[in-house]
Amino acid sequence: MRRASVSPRAFRAFLGLFALLAVVGTAAPAFASSALELVRIARAHEAAHEEDLALRGYTEALALDPICEEAYIGLGRLRARRGDLREAERVYDVALEHVPQLRAARLGRAYVRRALGARAEAVEDLLTVAEEDPAALRVLAGWYGEEGQTPAQLAVWRRIIARAEATQDAALLHEARTTVRALVILVGPADPAAAPSTDDKTFRKFVATLARKGA
Repeated sequence: MRRASVSPRAFRAFLGLFALLAVVGTAAPAFASSALELVRIARAHEAAHEEDLALRGYTEALALDPICEEAYIGLGRLRARRGDLREAERVYDVALEHVPQLRAARLGRAYVRRALGARAEAVEDLLTVAEEDPAALRVLAGWYGEEGQTPAQLAVWRRIIARAEATQDAALLHEARTTVRALVILVGPADPAAAPSTDDKTFRKFVATLARKGA
């Protein structure tokens, strides 16, 4: 049986394809490494109050690696600190499109959205983060306290009790129970476990869920 022959031209093409695949296989880690170096430099510029250079560094890092979490967080925080809230929100939007599980981006967007007056969207972001990070519930309770919405604040602290019991966090459980007892006295008949009074549709749904669970 005759063995099929391979022409020199075909063999050279095969070698070229093999070399290309080798380059592609190593390019992603190299790009990621370069992006992280740019992030490091951008942070140094930021610490030196060279914010324009820092913005450029974070942006260049994302151009190299569009899933560089550190670059998204650095750029979003810097934009927010400069008061560029719309730009910060866009940064976090893009971050969550590329890295949906990036909780820091969702939390950052929650703060930015609240500052922009998009309160319902901010609360929704916090509740999403709270599914995996109970600390977000404390932030939400603080927001309702700042806004004077004590019934809503009480409902969130009840949810914190449930989380603390599940994780057996004794210190947090003690704090949460103490806070709930104080808030119950302040709220009186407006207790959200019985009848949510807020106009926030997202929160009404949240409180209803807590009530069904007996939180």
